[in-house]
Amino acid sequence: MKWGSLAEHQIQKAQATGQLDNLKGAGKPLNARSGNDSDAAGLRIMAEAGVLPREFELKKAVDAQLDILKSTHDPAARKAEMAKLADLQLRLSIEQEARRKFYRTS
Repeated sequence: MKWGSLAEHQIQKAQATGQLDNLKGAGKPLNARSGNDSDAAGLRIMAEAGVLPREFELKKAVDAQLDILKSTHDPAARKAEMAKLADLQLRLSIEQEARRKFYRTS
């Protein structure tokens, strides 16, 4: 049995027995979420454990490096900071592509 049909079966069973009656927020629209909901549960579990995905860590590092680059005025130092930024951006792109490939094949 596929997961989708198993989940649907469980939902129908809960509806038939009245387990879904009088739930908090019934009749109200769902909160709009940004991003992909399919990985929301995994991200929530990681957040509760105090762990960030590598992609998030790299995004924070890229933002921090951009701030450093903005405050650097010496041409030689800017060149070194730009090299660090390019490396971080490349690593971030690799992580994002790996995630996209993973979700495409699963």
